[in-house]
Amino acid sequence: MLSLSLPGRVFLCLLPTDMRKSFDSLAGLVEQQLGQDPLAGDLFVFRSKRGDRLKLLYWDSDGLAIWYKRLEEGTFVFPTADTERAKVGEHGLVIRPAELAMLLDGIDLAGAKRRKRYHGHQGSRRGACGHYPALCGIASLPRRRSAVSFVV
Repeated sequence: MLSLSLPGRVFLCLLPTDMRKSFDSLAGLVEQQLGQDPLAGDLFVFRSKRGDRLKLLYWDSDGLAIWYKRLEEGTFVFPTADTERAKVGEHGLVIRPAELAMLLDGIDLAGAKRRKRYHGHQGSRRGACGHYPALCGIASLPRRRSAVSFVV
């Protein structure tokens, strides 16, 4: 089993991608279509024309890495830009790492509804733990990094 820690930002390339492309040509798509730096440590997701294949490109501290998945049945359905997901570049979209995990698990994100959640101090006197920091002694809690495990 391969376990990798996901970065904070995950970018989808909404244009169908030729799955014969490899490191350099996918990195070129990241720059041209998404307007991002492929060496920044973010994760970039590409889908085939038929939608049954995905390639993930990411910088792994000392070089680019690619993860490739082919479905035997069904397709990967990419979401569209809306109030939850920001559009990036000409043909890109930002999703959360949790949404990537759902996408890989076959969940259509268009039908998934995100519930309202608390997002930190932003004008509130309460801390991330829900208590008043002066009372519980917790100034702030560290952010958790998402992790996804892949069986190889």
